[in-house]
Amino acid sequence: MKYIFLLFIGCLFSCGAQNSLYNNLDEAPIDGGLQMDDYWVWGSSVIKGDDGLYHMYASRWPKMLPFHPGWMVASEIVHATSKTPEGPYQFQDVALGDRGTQYWDGKSCHNPKIVKYKDTYILYYMGSTHPFEAVTEENLSDFDLSSKWCIAARWGKRIGIATSKSPNGPWKRQNEPILEVEPNSYYSFLTSNPSPLIKEDGSVVLLFKGRSYKEDGVSQSDMSIGVATAPSFDGDYTVIGDEPLFSMERFGEVEDPHLWSDDAGYHMIAKDQRGLITGGKGDGLVAHSENGIDWIIDENPRAYTKTVKWNNGKTIKQGQLERPFVFVENGKPTHIFFATMDGPGGFSNGTKTWNMVIPLKK
Repeated sequence: MKYIFLLFIGCLFSCGAQNSLYNNLDEAPIDGGLQMDDYWVWGSSVIKGDDGLYHMYASRWPKMLPFHPGWMVASEIVHATSKTPEGPYQFQDVALGDRGTQYWDGKSCHNPKIVKYKDTYILYYMGSTHPFEAVTEENLSDFDLSSKWCIAARWGKRIGIATSKSPNGPWKRQNEPILEVEPNSYYSFLTSNPSPLIKEDGSVVLLFKGRSYKEDGVSQSDMSIGVATAPSFDGDYTVIGDEPLFSMERFGEVEDPHLWSDDAGYHMIAKDQRGLITGGKGDGLVAHSENGIDWIIDENPRAYTKTVKWNNGKTIKQGQLERPFVFVENGKPTHIFFATMDGPGGFSNGTKTWNMVIPLKK
């Protein structure tokens, strides 16, 4: 193994009853983040531009489609701005949309993560395509996870990048993904959910989600999280090691990892899919690293729960709370963004999704 991931008794950077994120969650602004009528809105990533505005990139797809698996065939990445980190963010344009079946990312762009290196903005995302007609109200009854659209779109999920000299675009997309599947690996079926960290020397550490084919050669495994590196954002990406950082066999199933760096070092936040690490299904976990490759889970790993205190005086357990994104300004984490859904839980039970934000106490 070229990397080590350890459960650690004791905290790498600081000790205490809880980690610094969980203890410092403030009230969420009820009108913060991004909401869009007639669209499902999901996972956001935010960066401050040279214009002083906060630029958000988020996924959306029409509410005519079911939330899941509608994103597989019709998601696009939109760009919105705000004068403050909390928002509300105002829609500006479609950053990455449908560009045709012939492209690897031609029909769906999803899970954006925005970073900047020197004068270049780099938008990491998951893309996919399918060779079929569009899903419309006329054929919607035929659309589900086992339909031709989803079989093709899920099989084609890969990670790519688009670049621009401005947060407003235009974005230059590549004709090939940056991280392909590998036979007989934990990512033999798909690669998805990219989370990059660009170091000062320009090299990249990239966490990603993988699924593999099971022995029957048809069905797919549970989710695994792996790590890849590259000498630069536009260089060759190499997966490190033969085993994932997280899987059902290693610590527990984890999704939605997000990497960031601040004055204290390298950090990761992720969703504990089954609660095997934090004790709460869907709660957030946090870990730290000195190099972005070798990771240590906090002694007190829980970073958040689905229960949110809003600034209108209400405390609500959200139906879903996913895609955590930690925003850093002047070397300090200041906000955590989430994709969220109303309802009792479960993708089929919500009527509304949006991107929300929780400020961190000063």
